[in-house]
Amino acid sequence: MIKYKRILLKLSGEALMGNDDYGINPNKLEEYVCQIKEIADLGVKTGIVIGGGNIFRGITGTKRGTDRVNGDQMGMLATVINGLAIQSALEKAGQRTIIFTSINIESVGERFNKDKVMDAFENKKVVIFTGGTGNPYFTTDTASALRALEMEAEILLKGTRVDGIYSADPEKDSSAEKFDEITYKEAIRRNLKIMDITAFTMCCENNLPILVFDMNKKGNLRKVIEGIKTGTIVHK
Repeated sequence: MIKYKRILLKLSGEALMGNDDYGINPNKLEEYVCQIKEIADLGVKTGIVIGGGNIFRGITGTKRGTDRVNGDQMGMLATVINGLAIQSALEKAGQRTIIFTSINIESVGERFNKDKVMDAFENKKVVIFTGGTGNPYFTTDTASALRALEMEAEILLKGTRVDGIYSADPEKDSSAEKFDEITYKEAIRRNLKIMDITAFTMCCENNLPILVFDMNKKGNLRKVIEGIKTGTIVHK
């Protein structure tokens, strides 16, 4: 029944806002956690990378006068806050977890270490990666590609509020065409904004498929894991 046994799930920080203007919507958090626990109960080794845009985006801070390096560091800390929220909700739901950070915050989580990540998976823990890559000028898209490769994920799942990849923004263009699948080369040719170019190139060069799907639709994450046609897959 399970097609993917080891996955990296990338979630945007903005997704946690739900219909709010800022922060973490408790109902949306619970919805996501229920879906994550459902696949963990199936035995799927699950890693999560969460953005921080619901709290602070480094690039936005730069536009308001914040130094880029400082702004990106603030954004990294925002991902830690979101990671703690996901951890707390999962633990409350009965799912064991562990947080790894790319920056030194010993009282919050351990510094990333591949061996410890693999041990956590063997102990049936959901692994939450926070702090991005730990470096300014890199997005959490890049962090998700990096962690997915390091944890030897079979696929990188990008959970969004859209049900796949389109030829144009479906929220602005009603004639936009949805793709069930697309190659990396074709996505680049069409200039489709799936992930930032660094992350996309890493996935392409290492033959790591990307699947973009609607995380807001209940049950979709399990459908993806079971190989039921959902969203859009990017491959060679």
